[in-house]
Amino acid sequence: MTSFGKIKNYDSGKGCGTIAPERGGAPLDFVKADLQQEAAEPKAGDRYGYDTRQVDGGRPHAINLQQDRQQQQAQQQEG
Repeated sequence: MTSFGKIKNYDSGKGCGTIAPERGGAPLDFVKADLQQEAAEPKAGDRYGYDTRQVDGGRPHAINLQQDRQQQQAQQQEG
């Protein structure tokens, strides 16, 4: 099931970041390989859909991140 959240931070040098779930809870880590549009670098505040996977002894991570289509279209119209 896809959840939604907003990017808290992303470090392009390290290729990792965190996303804050809209439904609350602890922020989830993600890595660049989990971004579906690898060319688009996420920015703080961007809304993304994601799935979760248990890693590192059961800690949830965000995977299959995709930028919210409405936000993506709005950014393309601005540019």
